[in-house]
Amino acid sequence: MPYQNRVDPAGDLFSSESRGLFIGNRGVIHDPETKTLGGKRWSTTAWICCALSYRERKRDVWGKNGRNGGAGWTELFFLDEITALAAGHRPCNTCRRENATSFKAAWCEANKGKGAATDMNRTLHAERLHSRSRKPETVRPASLPDLPDGTIVLAGATYFALRDGRALPWGFSEYAPALNFSNLNIEPITVVTPKSVIGCLKAGYRPEWHPSADQAA
Repeated sequence: MPYQNRVDPAGDLFSSESRGLFIGNRGVIHDPETKTLGGKRWSTTAWICCALSYRERKRDVWGKNGRNGGAGWTELFFLDEITALAAGHRPCNTCRRENATSFKAAWCEANKGKGAATDMNRTLHAERLHSRSRKPETVRPASLPDLPDGTIVLAGATYFALRDGRALPWGFSEYAPALNFSNLNIEPITVVTPKSVIGCLKAGYRPEWHPSADQAA
């Protein structure tokens, strides 16, 4: 059975055969002996989205990958960067430096901040659906056109990624055929993507979509 390390847009963890385009982490949250989750769902406020491979480094998923034989960080997988951003994971500055630089520039423009990693971590931790303490923002269907491409919303029990004026139903392995916004006539609609990330999308950051999004549009 696959590990419980596939991330949905809200940041919750599930078991799925689908691997996705990106790996990431939020610290150490697994037991390397049993290769199971512990009680925590994060051990740091730095939630990162990484490339699947980097300099041919090999890892034993949920094994002992730390420098001193410890657990190392817990590998989590995302369908695409849109999913990772919705869950509150930002681009890694090591393996995805170009993306991280672009994200930081958009962040500074949208959020009027210096874009230090600690500032981004603090803001995202307060905003992301999985770690926030306040109720998430909701919108009416008529307001969906005001949200930028790459935003994920929750209507009923389904997550939708917004793209080119349409809503793509999200899944662990792919996006389903797009729907018109008028089909999302459930109120209220929950905005899943953190507010500061939405600002980055409006400021021009372009995340990487899963190829199925092109077919679903």
